[in-house]
Amino acid sequence: MDIVLLIVAGFFILVGILGCFLPVLPGPPLSYAGLLLMQLQSEAPFSTNFMITWLVIAIVVTALDYVIPAYGTKRYGGSKLGVIGTFVGLVMGLFFTPVGIILGPLLGALVGEYIAGKDSKDAMRAAWGSFVGFLLGTLVKLTASLFMAYYYFSNILG
Repeated sequence: MDIVLLIVAGFFILVGILGCFLPVLPGPPLSYAGLLLMQLQSEAPFSTNFMITWLVIAIVVTALDYVIPAYGTKRYGGSKLGVIGTFVGLVMGLFFTPVGIILGPLLGALVGEYIAGKDSKDAMRAAWGSFVGFLLGTLVKLTASLFMAYYYFSNILG
């Protein structure tokens, strides 16, 4: 039974890593599910504190993925309407994945800035901030999922 759990857990870990790039899949929560499955083995490999810590990390990283693009918009001079546009674009982009998840916040920030009366240069700067935020969010998710993959592989190999 343990071998089946390890195989399914490995599948979740790998899909979690893919989920960092494919917005339809929640990467870190799937990677965490892989670690959780490992806990069901006859001998649990991780401590309760370890599992709680990684649960919190998976939740925080997933939440940050929705906040960081808006922060990037604001950091690059975006207005309140630009930040709202980023969120609206992010939600609308979910329906047009995978391209929509990248372009949605960018276009939402751009439209929001135009509505706020910004000129093209300022609007593009805020939209660029949204894109930088998206890239940063992806990097944070990937880092968390890769660490969980490390713990998975170090447990089965070592």
